[in-house]
Amino acid sequence: MQHLAPIALFVYNRPEHTRRTLVYLKKNHLADESRLYIFSDAPKNNADAAKVDEVRQLIKQADGFKSIKVIERKQNLGLANSIIAGVTQLVNEYGKVIVFEDDLLTSPYTLTYFNQALDRYALDEQVMHIGAYMYPLKEAADLPETFFYRAASSWGWATWARAWKYFEPDVNKLIAEFDQASILQFSIEGNMNFWKQIQEFKSGKNNSWAIRWYASIFLRNGLTLNPAKSLIENIGNDGSGIHSNNEDIYKVQISKQAVTQFPTEISEHQTAYRAIKHFLKHRKGSLWQRGIRYLKQLQQKLNK
Repeated sequence: MQHLAPIALFVYNRPEHTRRTLVYLKKNHLADESRLYIFSDAPKNNADAAKVDEVRQLIKQADGFKSIKVIERKQNLGLANSIIAGVTQLVNEYGKVIVFEDDLLTSPYTLTYFNQALDRYALDEQVMHIGAYMYPLKEAADLPETFFYRAASSWGWATWARAWKYFEPDVNKLIAEFDQASILQFSIEGNMNFWKQIQEFKSGKNNSWAIRWYASIFLRNGLTLNPAKSLIENIGNDGSGIHSNNEDIYKVQISKQAVTQFPTEISEHQTAYRAIKHFLKHRKGSLWQRGIRYLKQLQQKLNK
């Protein structure tokens, strides 16, 4: 495989998560042939400074890749601006990029999957995003190994310069292009809070780059490639992250099998869409289960 995509890893103040992410990433079959760029954001306050410094000491010792470049930000950009800047930098230089945050464990075949997909769909304009995480779908065994779907997951992903150029950071421009019918489809027929995330970004309640990226893809009728069995496990849903709760709704077992099949038809896979819609509709469980989860999250916040 020639001209492997560079890897962008975004880190902040979680040394143990970062360490585990690097350990798993290093075990990938293409790690020693891949260029790794680690973007370390500066602390936003004095309370974060010690942990940021600990992370920076850790990443300076990273090895196992073709090359490693550490970019230490002098001022705090925040996750969204850090990712936007880093992705833009690398797609401008290489034409494509693979993106991880500091709380994502990979399969040994995750980099192989990304690079194969980036090569395979390099010229297919409708394919705008490659995702490696997939929800714990009960129907996974009955789905093809990979399929196209409308929404973009931010838990391990890849894209090309040709797609990223359509990223629209201005939420007002995005909102102006939606009507009630498209809002319903954007939100997986009302089963996921994607439109709420757009509204919360506009009101300053979140600073998500990911929801703007998905909206940018959706409004161009773009598609995302996804595995039926997840090649990523997110270990950040333990309450340690800036944007995460303590919950296990999205917990998966990482697939240890290499992906060997990719779709030839560039269209959303309807059976996979229905499986995802069903999962999203029922993901929070019964009222009792929701209550227990809320109490755990409340306790976790009180203990911070």
